[in-house]
Amino acid sequence: MFLAIKEMSFSKLRYTLVIGIILLISYAVFMLSGLANGLATEFRQAIVDWNSETVILSEDSNKNLSASQLTEKNLEDVTSDKKAPVSIYNGAIDNKNDKVDVTLFGTTKDAFLLPKVTKGHTFDKSNEMIISQNLANKGFKVGDTIEIGSDKIKMTVVGISPETYYAVTPVIYTSLEDAAKIKYGKDFKASPDGLPMNAIVTNSTDNTVKSSATPKLQHMTTDEFINSLPGYAAQNLTLNSMIYFLFVIVTAIIGIFMYVMTLQKTSVFGVMKAQGISNKFIIDSIIKQSFMIGVVGILLGFSLAYGTSLILPEAMPFHVALNLWGIYSVILLVVTIVGSLFSIRTVTKVDPMKAIGG
Repeated sequence: MFLAIKEMSFSKLRYTLVIGIILLISYAVFMLSGLANGLATEFRQAIVDWNSETVILSEDSNKNLSASQLTEKNLEDVTSDKKAPVSIYNGAIDNKNDKVDVTLFGTTKDAFLLPKVTKGHTFDKSNEMIISQNLANKGFKVGDTIEIGSDKIKMTVVGISPETYYAVTPVIYTSLEDAAKIKYGKDFKASPDGLPMNAIVTNSTDNTVKSSATPKLQHMTTDEFINSLPGYAAQNLTLNSMIYFLFVIVTAIIGIFMYVMTLQKTSVFGVMKAQGISNKFIIDSIIKQSFMIGVVGILLGFSLAYGTSLILPEAMPFHVALNLWGIYSVILLVVTIVGSLFSIRTVTKVDPMKAIGG
């Protein structure tokens, strides 16, 4: 350890440059991780908030909630302790001189999946709805009237629930009937099979689905449903792949730097070997050097990324997952040490006589 510290203090500029590179790469890793987690969270949060176990869709929907077409009659085709119908509508509402994209879910007023209301109360009459806090942050409040749908159905905000998202949009909850009017027009009339809906959500994996159901039904776990959300898996794979490539890059960069610095110190190593200092001692010094510069660079990158997260605009989906950042920190430290191992062979091949003579 003494030799490692002594050499680093003697060549401050070289090791500062290496630490700076590790800092920048670790900063990029943590920022990409925050963006990946933020986007993933805003894609699925409303589904996670349901605290459900199973989502049942029509078999021909290809696991797409919007493409699934069911009716209230299909509730009879599913046996479960707790089940709730879900209808979905994606649209936009006016907000002063701007429009806000929203996702509206229709369900029953006593559905287990409804979020707790922090202000006001849940919907219990026609043309009432509750909105998520992130929509309220845009200027909407309890008592406001909002026009939504192609027929500009007037809906009254009666409650506000905690912040949540679905497909990176704020969430609204209302009744199945109001959801149908918003989707299909104010003159919509239910069919003999009941109101239209898109899914049946249950809080149990022990469900029985009738094989004679029309249309045929397919059930999946909530996790499977989340992974099938359009664009969700591809987005996560893309951003995570970028992070994994950065691990490879830092390994290569550290390997190159340590190799070059090792070549420059060949004569020094030759003198050390001539004095009886073993390869093991020299290699141990190199590994400890890489460990120290890795720790310093990663800690600085971590601190910089966390500080950046505090000043990012609210519109940017960014979520700090400290447990994941901790895992990435360990991986970065490991690949930093692995990168330094490429110079070991150079050390072991140093001939004291040739190195001193050269």
